[in-house]
Amino acid sequence: MLNKTYPKYQLGLLKTIVFSACLIPFVLILWDGFNNSLGAEPIQTLHFRTGDWALRFLLITLAMSPLQRLIKTPLPIRLRRMFGLYAFFYASFHLLVWLVLDQSLSIDNMLQDVPESPYIILGLFAYIMLIPLAITSTAGMMRRLGKLWVPLHGTIYLIATMGIVHFFWLTKLDYTEPLIYTALLLIFLMFRWQILKRLLFFNKWKA
Repeated sequence: MLNKTYPKYQLGLLKTIVFSACLIPFVLILWDGFNNSLGAEPIQTLHFRTGDWALRFLLITLAMSPLQRLIKTPLPIRLRRMFGLYAFFYASFHLLVWLVLDQSLSIDNMLQDVPESPYIILGLFAYIMLIPLAITSTAGMMRRLGKLWVPLHGTIYLIATMGIVHFFWLTKLDYTEPLIYTALLLIFLMFRWQILKRLLFFNKWKA
C-alpha cells in the first residue's frame, strides 16, 4: 500500500486544499492587523503568532514520516515539502516582524538588542539553518546533493529544538504550549531513533 499511486488530479486537488489551509493563519493575522484586533501590544502578538506557526509547521513536517508508516500511504511524504516551506514562510514573517516593526530596520537598535537577548541569537541561528533546507527542498537539489541531502535535512530536528528553547525563553507564565511542542518533538525523535537502529542492525546483519 505504501507504493500506491494516486491520479494527478487527486494529488493536485489535495495539495491545493492543503496549501490554502496553510495560508489561513497568515490571512487571520492580516485580518486582525487591519482591524486593530492584535491587542494592547500588537508587535508582541505578531511575534508570538508568527513564531507559533513557524514552530507548528516544523513539527507538522516532522510528523509526516511517522504518519506515513502509521497509515501506510505515501501521501504524507508528498505533502512534507509544502509543510516545510510553510515553516520557512512563517519563520521569515516572524523575522520580518522583529526587523521592521520591532527594530525599525535600525542596525544600531539590533546591535544593542541582540547581545542582551540570547533568545534572539538562538532564533537567528535557527533561521539561518532553515535557509539551506528551503533552498534544497526540490527534487532537483535532492539529486544534486545525493547522500549529503539526508544529513542536511536531518538538521531540522536541531532547528526544531532550538525553536522550542527560543519559545521557552520568551514564555513567562504559561508553559503549556512549549511543553506540548517538546513532547511532540521527543516522540518524533524516538521514532527517528528507532528507524536508525533498524537500519544499523540491517547493515550490520548484511555485512
